[in-house]
Amino acid sequence: MRRNANREERSGRLLSALAAALLLAVLAGVIHGLYHKEYAETDTPNDCFAAAAATGETALPRMVCLTFDDGPSKNTQPILEILDREQVPATFFVCAQDANEAYLPLVADIAAAGHQLALHSATHQYSKIYASTDAFWQDIKALRQALEPYADVEGIDWLRFPGGSTNTVSHRYGGSGIMKALKAQAEEKGYHWIDWNVCAEDATASHPDAAQILRNIRRDADGHDICVVLLHDTRATGQTVKALPDIIRYFREGGYTFCTVAQMDALKNG
Repeated sequence: MRRNANREERSGRLLSALAAALLLAVLAGVIHGLYHKEYAETDTPNDCFAAAAATGETALPRMVCLTFDDGPSKNTQPILEILDREQVPATFFVCAQDANEAYLPLVADIAAAGHQLALHSATHQYSKIYASTDAFWQDIKALRQALEPYADVEGIDWLRFPGGSTNTVSHRYGGSGIMKALKAQAEEKGYHWIDWNVCAEDATASHPDAAQILRNIRRDADGHDICVVLLHDTRATGQTVKALPDIIRYFREGGYTFCTVAQMDALKNG
């Protein structure tokens, strides 16, 4: 009887452990899905980056854009050193928040190294920048003014909407039509904009390590001949720096050509 009781007790513990593991897996899937919905990791980048097809084959080579949001930061210099060593160009969608004010001079280093500078946000506070279309463009104006001492802002004509162009966050503050209006206004003002189709998820609350960041990228890049990779350049993303050499190696071994966003656009249209 005692053996039967012990067996039943062990079986109960095993079932409980399996149930807990299943619950964790379900929760992880839900969280991943919500993250992708809320922060608008799109299945494809902006339409201008859809690969042209000719006789059923992709007319363009396999291409990848490494894009870094929210910098500059204390991690900008290590990122630049890796990119220089690997001879890889990148695009930096920069901010001018209080948190990175001291690092703004690094914008000049980014440009001097031949990388592309692009606009992201001055404040990155959704409630402010998406309060109205005017509020958004005032934020971009403030960002351009903050960058003027370090870069030729007149030559910067690419931007990335905070949260992506299909995010649901903007709707909370500016109404359901605000993003459609902003995209149209961006084009009227001569800006190009782009989302991403590969996300490192390196700025999430889970704080993934370098190995997980690489796994996230490999998962999203699978099946894509054109990849626009969302990475972050902030004081909290040191693991992104650690993962970067392996990220570059992964795409290089996959036969991808590294491009800035503007270079990819030129290849597509040239």
